[in-house]
Amino acid sequence: MAHELAHEPDASRYTLTIDGELAAVADYRLNGNQISFNHTYTAPSRRGQGLAGEVVTFAIDDVEANSTRKVIPMCWYVGEWFDKHPERAGLLTRGE
Repeated sequence: MAHELAHEPDASRYTLTIDGELAAVADYRLNGNQISFNHTYTAPSRRGQGLAGEVVTFAIDDVEANSTRKVIPMCWYVGEWFDKHPERAGLLTRGE
């Protein structure tokens, strides 16, 4: 099973595809030095497999490694992800 995580900056999203099929996505918007994750989606047939968590982890790791942006978790799922990963709270901001 081919499992591929990707950042698609032209579409403002991070994706997880499995065997060429879009399985999960985390959409975002950029605002200066902030990135607002505003929507997370998992294909109904793939729910309950931890895929949203996988794509969000990939996205947050990428933001931390490749930018100085702070994260605004507008999506409830991303907010809960940060609740489960308090060690990453230094990346958060409330926005301005």
